[in-house]
Amino acid sequence: MFTSGFKFFFGLFVAFTAAALIYGYASGGGHTGPISLGWKGGVGEHIGYGLLTTMAFVALGVSLVLVAFRDADAEAQANLQGVDDIGDDTAVSSSWWPTIGALGIGTALMGLVLHPVVFVLGLVMITLCLIEWTMDAWTDRATGDAAANRALRSRIMTPIEIPVAGAIAIGVVVLAASRIFLTVSALGAVIVGGAVSAAILIGAALYAAKPGPMRKLVSVLGVLGVLALFVAGILSAVRGEREFHHHDDSYDNGDLIEEGH
Repeated sequence: MFTSGFKFFFGLFVAFTAAALIYGYASGGGHTGPISLGWKGGVGEHIGYGLLTTMAFVALGVSLVLVAFRDADAEAQANLQGVDDIGDDTAVSSSWWPTIGALGIGTALMGLVLHPVVFVLGLVMITLCLIEWTMDAWTDRATGDAAANRALRSRIMTPIEIPVAGAIAIGVVVLAASRIFLTVSALGAVIVGGAVSAAILIGAALYAAKPGPMRKLVSVLGVLGVLALFVAGILSAVRGEREFHHHDDSYDNGDLIEEGH
């Protein structure tokens, strides 16, 4: 049986899809371009068509999530978890996601002035915050059993959070390091690269060899290190690349080789 939330967002999906097709053909799209998402022929005006198509896929994704979780119906979730208490009045736990979302908004606003890369990073932070905060709010009220709520969230989000967090961490390190390398001198780039590599190696060795409190300390230092590298990358991107002196092939041993001789 389709839920009310599914019907609403699936209706939005159909509406946005129809709007994208109409806009694509009206703005000069080819015969099969708007239908095939540009695979066969043009789609017309790209920005408007892309925006409407994106909104259609987002609405479709939300509708599938809602029908899968039965519109976050507390009674259905309680039956699924095997508990009797339906936590309609359960207080929502504290969360850092509003702070992270505010940081993402500030980063995106700075990116509009400083650099497109900073703007994209801000949008990524905002998107992740919305997803995580929504899941926290839903699982806190899924049932009246806090342990069952935590288990439910872990079962859904852990297979997604670990690979996504790893990919984001790697992307931040690589992108920030590349901005730093292009800003500092050639010798400075070697020093920064060696320091970052040594820090990663030492941190991984300590994490593997020292269980208990040492692992927590290494984890905290690792997060702080990634944040410091992220800030340094932003500052380096704002400062700009250093001046590169390319070798001129027209010179050989100090003598100008004239073209054609």
